[in-house]
Amino acid sequence: MTDEAFEELTSTGEVGPHTLELLRRLGRQAAHSLGVPPPEDYSKWDQDAVDDVLAQMLDREDSETFIVGCVIQATDPASLERLFFASIRYFLIDQAKMTDRGKLRRRFASRLTSDSRFVPVQMATSPGWTMAAHPDKAVWQGDLDELIDVAYRVRDVRLVRWNTSGPTPADTVHAMMAVLTAVLDTAGGAVREEDLAKVLEARFVLLQPLTSVPLFASDGSTAVDAAAPATDVTVAGLHDRAQQIWDSMTPQERDVLHCLHRPPKVAAAVLGVGPAQTRAIMDGLKESLRLALADDDAAQDVLSVLLQHTGQTPS
Repeated sequence: MTDEAFEELTSTGEVGPHTLELLRRLGRQAAHSLGVPPPEDYSKWDQDAVDDVLAQMLDREDSETFIVGCVIQATDPASLERLFFASIRYFLIDQAKMTDRGKLRRRFASRLTSDSRFVPVQMATSPGWTMAAHPDKAVWQGDLDELIDVAYRVRDVRLVRWNTSGPTPADTVHAMMAVLTAVLDTAGGAVREEDLAKVLEARFVLLQPLTSVPLFASDGSTAVDAAAPATDVTVAGLHDRAQQIWDSMTPQERDVLHCLHRPPKVAAAVLGVGPAQTRAIMDGLKESLRLALADDDAAQDVLSVLLQHTGQTPS
């Protein structure tokens, strides 16, 4: 099948029956290997669900560029298969992120709706939100990284639990609302709901995606009740933990810490090295932080302390 698809694409440059069949097989493999949920209206990853996703992928404006790009890079049938598989995998990951972002938007939108400080605004490409105290028709038009920086300056908040259904935990609501209030207040005008969701993702999901946890434990009690008691974390303890991590970091890692959520080209400018080396440094630092904070109940707070002191040893 792969040989026929390679011959078909190199001779015609178009997706024919052999290429389509190859994409369908790779789509099944990618969906099952990732473990991401199937598209809406599907209960499982059957062939119809895979075909639906492939149709979305091939209907995009850049689909022709994607096909041509894979053909140009492929040197033989095996490399074409690898390129197709990677492309489908990335598309599925993006789709899953969009689904999670939609859930996040619905969560905070329902809270903003019930709070008189916030006003919904219908914007050109997305619903938006502004503060009631801001001038009418004022719209924020800055760089998203500016709002992300504002979000990082909101201290002593973290997402402790993220249930997939039922009421959003009170501490999670407090964390989201504190960040959204600071961001919208600084923006001075309406911000797209989609951008607000991206800001929350960057602020609370720097190292790993939001982890879905069951609402109920196996014995029928709520997951909150079944969870281990929260650790009593003191401010001094947070700074001590941050100091330990800071001491273990290289000078380059300390320099790049404040821009981990930004594109590698931003970090490359800070470090003064090439993109490949920058990416390696960033990936290494993310993995080190993930391992250092994996079992820490106050991981977000420790990370916030580190970010407070970017560029100098934490006091």
